[in-house]
Amino acid sequence: MEQKVIVPVAALPARAPTLPVGFVPTPSAAYRMHRKIVGLAQQPGRPRPKAATPPSGARVLMWKQDPSVTEMGTRKAFLPGVLLEGPRDARIASGQPGIAPVAPNAFGDFIVPPDTDQFDAVHTFAVVRQTLTMFQRVLAAHDGGPVPWAWNSGSNTDPLQVYPHGLPNVMNAYYSRNERALKFGDFVQTNEAAAARIHTCRSFDIVAHETGHAVLDGLKPRWILSSAPPQTGGLHEAFGDLTAIFLALAQMDQVEAIIAQTRADLHDKTFLADMAEQFGLALGRPNGLRNADNDLTLSQTGTEVHAISQVFTGAVYDILADIFAFERRPGLEDDAAVLHRVGAYLCGLTLRALIAAPERNATYADVANAMLKLAQADGRPADYAGFIRNRFTLREVVLGAQDAPAELAAAVVDAPGAVQDRRACCGTMNHPEYRDHADLLEQERQALARWCHGYLARGALEPASSEELAAADYGVGREAP
Repeated sequence: MEQKVIVPVAALPARAPTLPVGFVPTPSAAYRMHRKIVGLAQQPGRPRPKAATPPSGARVLMWKQDPSVTEMGTRKAFLPGVLLEGPRDARIASGQPGIAPVAPNAFGDFIVPPDTDQFDAVHTFAVVRQTLTMFQRVLAAHDGGPVPWAWNSGSNTDPLQVYPHGLPNVMNAYYSRNERALKFGDFVQTNEAAAARIHTCRSFDIVAHETGHAVLDGLKPRWILSSAPPQTGGLHEAFGDLTAIFLALAQMDQVEAIIAQTRADLHDKTFLADMAEQFGLALGRPNGLRNADNDLTLSQTGTEVHAISQVFTGAVYDILADIFAFERRPGLEDDAAVLHRVGAYLCGLTLRALIAAPERNATYADVANAMLKLAQADGRPADYAGFIRNRFTLREVVLGAQDAPAELAAAVVDAPGAVQDRRACCGTMNHPEYRDHADLLEQERQALARWCHGYLARGALEPASSEELAAADYGVGREAP
C-alpha cells in the first residue's frame, strides 16, 4: 500500500510561483524550485529501480592527428575497461623512465595538459589501446580470439610496453619483439625562426603505424624478417599505414572532418591520406611521410619496401573511395555515417585477408585473392569484387579477367632470390633484430666445427690446406672421418 507523504504547511511558500501561459521549461534556478515544490505537493510515484552499475573505463585527452594539424586539435575519448595508474591495462603498459606514472583524477579520468610528458604518455597509450581494440573487434565479430603479441603464450601474457620518449634525439620510432616494446623518438627541428623539438609519439599516425607492426607480428611472425620476399615486407609496412587510416575512420569526429574537408571526395587532399604531417613537414615534405592517395604500380618500385608498400596502401585507399562512392545515399544517410561504416568493413576485410594469406612469403596477389573470396562470402554486392579486382589490376598486382576466375594470377612477382631494400622504411623494418641472419651465422659455425673436427682427426700434425679453408668459408667443408 502506498503511503502519503505529508508536507508541513510551513515548509511550503504561501503561494507557488505562477508561470505564464506557454511557459517553456528551462534549466534555471527558478524552474528547478518550481519542480521541487510541485513534487513535494504530489504523492510519490512508483519506486525507481536502482541504476545499473556504470561501465568501467576512463576518459583521456589526446591529439586527433598531431600538433601541426591545427584545425583538428585535441579530442576527449572514452576508453572502456579497467585502466590503472601509468596508464596501463592487462595488454598495454606505459612505463617511461623519467616520466612519473599518470594517476587518474578524482573522476577516474586521465586528463592532463597538452605538450607535457604526462600528456604524451596518455596520448600514446590511448592510440595503442584504440588500435588493439579496433582489431580485436574484427576478430570477435568472426568468432576469433584476442589479438596476441608475438611473445604471448599459454604461460606468457606479458603486455606490450610503451615508451613515448624511448629514443631521445632519434628521428624515428620502432616496435621491438625482443624488447616487447614500442619506442618513440624525438628530435630538434631548426629553421630560420626558431628551434622546436618534435616528438614522434604525438603523431596519431606514427603511433598507430608502429602498433600495426606489433599486431601483424603477433599474427604472422615470419613476415617481418628481412629474409622474406620484398612483397611480404611491403605488406608489413603497408599494414602500418593502413592501420593509421582505419583508426582515423573509426573516430566519428575525424570522419566528419574528412567529409567537410573533402566535400565527400576522398581523392581531394585530406589529412586521411597524408601520413604523419608534422614529421613530414620537418623533412620538407608537403604530404607528410607518405601519401596513401597515390598512383604507384609494382613495376615502378623494384625491391624498395617503402615504395612497394605504397602500392598496396594506395590500392586499398582507392577501394575505400570506390566503395564509399558506391554506398553514398545523401538523401537517406549522413555521409559521415556511411564512411564510418565503410571504413570499418574494409578494415575487417583487410585484416581477415592478411590472416588468410600464407604464413611465409605472402604476396600481394595472395591478399587480393583472399579479399575477393571474403567479400563474396560476406554477401557483399558484386560491385565490391569489381572494385577490388580493378584496383589491384591497375597496380599490377593481379591480371584482371572479365570472367572473374576463382583466383587471379599475379601480374608482377618478386624475382627469385630478391632481397628487400629497407633503407627508406620506418624504424621497425630497419631494426637489427629482424635481419634474419641466423642461417648464415649457423653455416659459419658449422663450417668452423667441421674444420676443427678434421684438424683434430689429423692429430694437429699438419695445417689445413688452402682448398679446405676455402671450402670451410663457404660452409661446404669435407666430411669428418
